[in-house]
Amino acid sequence: MKKNHFWFVAALLAGKGLFAQNVLQDSLKVHQLNEVVVSDSKFELKRENSGKTVIKITVQELERNQGKTIAEIINTKSGIEITGSRGRDGDVLGVYARGGRGRQVLIIIDGVRVSDPSSFSQEYDMRLLSPSNIESIEIIKGAASTLYGTNAATAVINIATKKSSKEKMAGNFQTSIGTNQTTDDQNYNLGSISNAVNVNGTLNKFKYAVDFANRYKSGLSAAVTPQNEEDIFSHYSTNVRLGYAFSKDFEVSVYGNQTKFSNEYDASYADASNIGKSEQKRAGLSSSFTYGKGSVHLNTAYTDYETNSKDSYGESTTKGKNWVLDLYNKYTLGKQWHTILGVNYIKDEAVFAEDARFTIVDPYANVVYVSNFGLNLNVGGRLNHHSEYGNHLVYNVNPSFVFPTPKGYVKVLGSYATSYITPNLTQLFGAFGGNPDLKPEENRTLEGGLEFKLNTKLRFSTVYFDRNEKNTIGYDVNYTSINLADEINANGVEVEAVWSPLGSLSVDANYTFTERKGDNAIRIPKHKANVSVGYQLGQATNFSLTYAYTGARFDTDFTTYTDVALDSFSLVNFYVGHELIPNKLNVFFNAENLLNEKFTEIVGYTTRGRNFRIGMNLNF
Repeated sequence: MKKNHFWFVAALLAGKGLFAQNVLQDSLKVHQLNEVVVSDSKFELKRENSGKTVIKITVQELERNQGKTIAEIINTKSGIEITGSRGRDGDVLGVYARGGRGRQVLIIIDGVRVSDPSSFSQEYDMRLLSPSNIESIEIIKGAASTLYGTNAATAVINIATKKSSKEKMAGNFQTSIGTNQTTDDQNYNLGSISNAVNVNGTLNKFKYAVDFANRYKSGLSAAVTPQNEEDIFSHYSTNVRLGYAFSKDFEVSVYGNQTKFSNEYDASYADASNIGKSEQKRAGLSSSFTYGKGSVHLNTAYTDYETNSKDSYGESTTKGKNWVLDLYNKYTLGKQWHTILGVNYIKDEAVFAEDARFTIVDPYANVVYVSNFGLNLNVGGRLNHHSEYGNHLVYNVNPSFVFPTPKGYVKVLGSYATSYITPNLTQLFGAFGGNPDLKPEENRTLEGGLEFKLNTKLRFSTVYFDRNEKNTIGYDVNYTSINLADEINANGVEVEAVWSPLGSLSVDANYTFTERKGDNAIRIPKHKANVSVGYQLGQATNFSLTYAYTGARFDTDFTTYTDVALDSFSLVNFYVGHELIPNKLNVFFNAENLLNEKFTEIVGYTTRGRNFRIGMNLNF
């Protein structure tokens, strides 16, 4: 049955190009008509002038997925596998993009990179994110170290938070409740609650926004054990943003964030009284000054992280903090040349047996040329200066050519880029296995692809990627961090399509083939596909039916340290939304894993079965 599901999806792709994520009529207009992308150049360029196939998640799509985590939503996109997103809320997440590891994916919030310097891999914990505060997400895949620096080797997830309304006061309230149960225990008890409230506005030159969100999950055990003891996850987030426009050319805003979550878990796959608490405190400033054909931008933030764990292994506390500053000048020459010249500063600190720190200073430059005869060229370079290992140069060359058609365009694109992943504080100075002589991991990425657009009816794109990884950081027999001699090679194909055959019917989709060689490639499926059909019934009611296929892959059983083959699985979800009051009050119902399929995502850990959720979204 699982293979039949997959080949059904493959047949659709080959014959029609009809793959999808949740798309409804109102949001389809935004998705197809809004042809502006930012992440791959930091300029607002038409989609056909971009040398990448950037994925955009709009506020409409986020609202349709109310109650879901950001990890769940991003996991439906091509080229990305977020392990743990289908399990219990609170499970540790691993973001694997294009056959890479989590440390090769960079997350940016409002122009500032985020990462926890005290964590083992320095990944940003996606459990800290609150979907209700997010305006949009752009995902650029492939090497992007030229513009974004270290860790931007396989993908950049660029998150923009909600901006203030132009009204004096506006607000939004979201709430939803649902079940939280496994395939075998369909008790239909309420175990999932999510709430969020936001108030914002503009008073003359002053802008403000305040929001609060929380979610609570119970009913599931973290690990698959005979007792299946309930493990509870709770999350609280508060954000404040204040801005002032000194003139039409000069704006400054400051913001603060505090996020806390408490997570009960099972150590060594065994039920016990284990609990972890994490807290993030973040303060930042952003400003822009426009002059003539140019503008100067400053994004800077300070973040403090603390994690406390109490389990069968004892009690532990990790603390880290970082300062990030990105200052750059954008200048446009005519309508064809778009230039960026900037410098990025990072200072990471963490507490081990002794305090540890390093600094990174990166000057960078990037140029985009948009010709009037179809040629587009994105070229850039960055010199990374690290306080521990010195200088390292990365660069990118990204040409594309657009052939206009009577009703759209055909775009051919290519890219050659280098990127790097700097050793984190744990790998350099950690109490166990630290090695200050580590070299940065180096990546080389080659891409080639095609994008076709026909009016607002159809957009189809396909990209081939090939990535080589050197100096991968691993461990020797004494568990000391070392640069591995073996190289890693990952390649594959991504296909995306958006099709609107009728005004009320939409289909949106993706398929990914990924192959990784050089290690055991755990938790990376070779085949992955998502298909969704959306239908608008009248002006007020919309439906969507989605299908998600995850292919066979390997995982490591850490009780025996052996690799285990995991079967493929397919999930079907259903959503219906209805506007009781136009543009004011919307209610929704969704069903997750409608067929109640049983599957394993991570060896030894729980996954969700059939679950239901109802909720409302009120604008005031």
